[in-house]
Amino acid sequence: MSKVSTNQPLGTPTWIDLGVPDLGRAKAFYRALFGWQYEERSAATGPFTLCLLRGRRVAVLRPVSAADAEGESWWHVHLATDDCDRTAKQIVVSGGTVLVPPADVADLGRTAVVADPTGARFGLWQGRTLAGCELVNEPCALVRNDLACPDPGPARRFYATVFDFTLDGNDELPGFDFTFLRRPDGHEIGGIFGDPAAPASRWQTVFEVADTDELVALAVAAGGTAGTPEDAPYGRMAAITDPFGTSFSVITRPSPAS
Repeated sequence: MSKVSTNQPLGTPTWIDLGVPDLGRAKAFYRALFGWQYEERSAATGPFTLCLLRGRRVAVLRPVSAADAEGESWWHVHLATDDCDRTAKQIVVSGGTVLVPPADVADLGRTAVVADPTGARFGLWQGRTLAGCELVNEPCALVRNDLACPDPGPARRFYATVFDFTLDGNDELPGFDFTFLRRPDGHEIGGIFGDPAAPASRWQTVFEVADTDELVALAVAAGGTAGTPEDAPYGRMAAITDPFGTSFSVITRPSPAS
């Protein structure tokens, strides 16, 4: 379990949000899966719903129109920065694109929506009263984000340049084109999968759960779909799709004594 109360170092995945066409149905689905409660807020850009786990903020749901919701849907990861405007400028200099310029989100923080040179979208988050996800690395909360893309070379160069990440291979995944992304302090923040079959570059979100098989059953009962749970090097995983087509993964990690 990790409680977070201060802003994370540059480039750390720190916040997640999801746009949904039916907020009520989305709230019911994620409550059934994770037991989340909700807090309604608003900003200049419109209303939003904070997702709470034991009273701590772990994600946000945003209402979007049916037209905006068409096509592939995914949880958007936000990488930490202590200066959203400066980092947005560096992204452009490094070959990325600013899709939504920096703006304040009520009193919570300052954010922007950007894309790397491979087209993968992500957000920037400069925390003010909200540092980001206040609980991580425990059941029903964010545990990991990785980038999957058909051409990983430009992505690796981009993230190393903008966020000063170092790039390391992974001997535990033979046969996979996977690179760890590490902050200057050595902390692993995620990785990049090179997958020539990937239809597009996407940051993927993984939530930790206490029991992957039980979560799969809950997802199907709540109106979603799920893949068959499988044992992976780091835990038991399954792919989940919510009622709106949003794909994400869940994992039950081995206990420290295992």
